[in-house]
Amino acid sequence: MEVSHFYNGKPEAGNGRQTGPVINPSTGHKLYDLDYADAATVADAVKHAKIAAAEWASASQARRLQVIFKMRELMLANIDRIAEVTGLENGKTLADAKGEIGRALEALEFATNAAQVSKGEYSLNVGGGIDVYSIRQPVGIVGCIAPFNFPVMVPLMMGSMAIACGNAVIVKPSEKVPGATFLISQLWQEAGLPAGLWNMINGGKEVVDAILEHPDVPAISFVGSTAIGEYIYQKGSAHSKRVAAYTGGKNHMVVMPDADLEAAANAFVSAGYGAASQRCMAISLLLPVGQGTAEKLIELIVPKIKALKVGGYNVENADFGAVISSASKQQVISSIETAIDQGASVIIDGREQQFDGDGFYIGATLLDGVTTEMDMYNVEVFGPVRGIVRVDSLDDAIRVTNSHEYGNGAVIFTRDGESAHRFVVEVKAGMLGVNVAVPVPVGHHNFGGLRRSKFGDAHMFGPDAARFYSDLKTISQRWPEADQKANNLSMAFPSNS
Repeated sequence: MEVSHFYNGKPEAGNGRQTGPVINPSTGHKLYDLDYADAATVADAVKHAKIAAAEWASASQARRLQVIFKMRELMLANIDRIAEVTGLENGKTLADAKGEIGRALEALEFATNAAQVSKGEYSLNVGGGIDVYSIRQPVGIVGCIAPFNFPVMVPLMMGSMAIACGNAVIVKPSEKVPGATFLISQLWQEAGLPAGLWNMINGGKEVVDAILEHPDVPAISFVGSTAIGEYIYQKGSAHSKRVAAYTGGKNHMVVMPDADLEAAANAFVSAGYGAASQRCMAISLLLPVGQGTAEKLIELIVPKIKALKVGGYNVENADFGAVISSASKQQVISSIETAIDQGASVIIDGREQQFDGDGFYIGATLLDGVTTEMDMYNVEVFGPVRGIVRVDSLDDAIRVTNSHEYGNGAVIFTRDGESAHRFVVEVKAGMLGVNVAVPVPVGHHNFGGLRRSKFGDAHMFGPDAARFYSDLKTISQRWPEADQKANNLSMAFPSNS
């Protein structure tokens, strides 16, 4: 497979001044070297995108939707191929990759609602024979900076609605996993999207900065770590861009004594360790309320974790695969060591699990006795290490959940409506679950966290996506009758009386 930049409707080899390896995490072996673009390449892509965006903005809604529907058909027809490339470069299992593609299809399906969610409003005769109405028009070019953990879902979550609203997009995928995004680029072209509207530029910080600084890219969407997201938000804002940056999470799962503990245990293991815990909405911390609840949950959870099978992306029945890189594996190991040094106790130690080959594998790890002073509580660990924070009451659970700087997601397992209601009202997180462990909303609801889990006012998915990718104009108009006399000159501020 050859992966390159893709802009103005075709693959572009790049100048090759700087390259980086793309590694198969399941084996640790290099797949190929990827060309990294420079600022000049970004500028060239933007030049073509600007021309294409101007034409696409005037295309009919029916024309745009034809492309969206065709793209969905092509995604379904190529699901095995896309999943294979995703697993090969990311390390996630094929089943997990197909699950990601399913959510990407949901983004395309919601994009077919662009005409509905981007409608304006009309008020007749607000005063003095004046009618007021609003319209939405595409912003032009949207920069989409995507993470390694969802190389299919996130680019399409960002880009589908942008395209449907009449924009061009420039996607910078993670340089670790460009293959799936390259396939998507080819499928957009096959779907009939005019050249220049979907562009993929590979690279690192130089490419990101070039997108952030270019005056013809007015909107930036980002998913990734908090440190980089804050940088992108600040730099993009300094260049007068609208920015939506979706960043880190340390998602808490509260389990009340009255909960279905078997269901809670299954939910924690699945939501905590799926995709080797490399998800921003993964459950990071388990907060059982009461010592009895904690002991019963641990008794249920431990055998489930020990039964998890870790293997290559294409290994049958593997529950999760390798982490993304050797450096990531070392960071995970370091986080375990730090937690032990700071007083946490090990229930299951994934470092002890043995694996064949040179893949970046680490077994599922569970730590008990985690406190809010520990790094294991405060720092997001993108790997299969989860912690237990024991609390005595729902009040304590809410206080601990709200004490964290992140507010991406939080969930409660309970049979009690009052507890659930208090949790939903009082917890400061953007996506909440009641007996739902991964509360990522469906496409027609807004996605996004609170506090330092999101920078900017916009949301991904939902009606807010269409708002982010469009400019609002409000028009006041009067059409006087032919023989109507002009109003007398008045210097007072106009009022609609």
